[in-house]
Amino acid sequence: MNEKLKNLKIGFCLTGSYCTFNEAIEAMRELAEYGEVYPIFSYNVAITDTRFYAVKELYFDTELITKRKPVDSIVGAEQFGPVKKLDIVIIAPCTGNTLAKLANAITDTPVLMTAKAHLRNNRPVVIAASTNDALSSNAKNIGLLLNTKNIFFVPMKQDNPIEKQRSLVADFSKLRETIELAMEGKQLQPIF
Repeated sequence: MNEKLKNLKIGFCLTGSYCTFNEAIEAMRELAEYGEVYPIFSYNVAITDTRFYAVKELYFDTELITKRKPVDSIVGAEQFGPVKKLDIVIIAPCTGNTLAKLANAITDTPVLMTAKAHLRNNRPVVIAASTNDALSSNAKNIGLLLNTKNIFFVPMKQDNPIEKQRSLVADFSKLRETIELAMEGKQLQPIF
């Protein structure tokens, strides 16, 4: 067991990059072996059946892994702020929409409320981006967030540089190391 992650209270937020859900759920499973995982769903995740995951299955698998019901409302997410319940928050996957809202202080989903409450407590938020516009419209938002205190990125790579030249996805194999360093206030390098 990794001693750096042992007994951490981890907020694990899912947003709607559905094609990366299998990797995200596997990461959640691994982290649950180390500490307490609190699942948080964006509104779209909580209601959208896709070819990658049915909502019913997602809730079932998440509860099985974490032993907790996912938080799927802003009211439910507010609990994480005042009592400093979490050590770290992970947004994995983090869509371009969520990146843009986080960069511009918009708090209109349970995931964004959790991140805002956690940042207010001066604690780390780890972003595992997955967006088709990372190297276009969202590049400026990634730049803003890279310069925001207590926000750390899982290293990213182009998932299909020929057909989707502007798309980036997080390298989930680097999530654990990113978390370890984020807990020390450091960004894992290289980011890209």
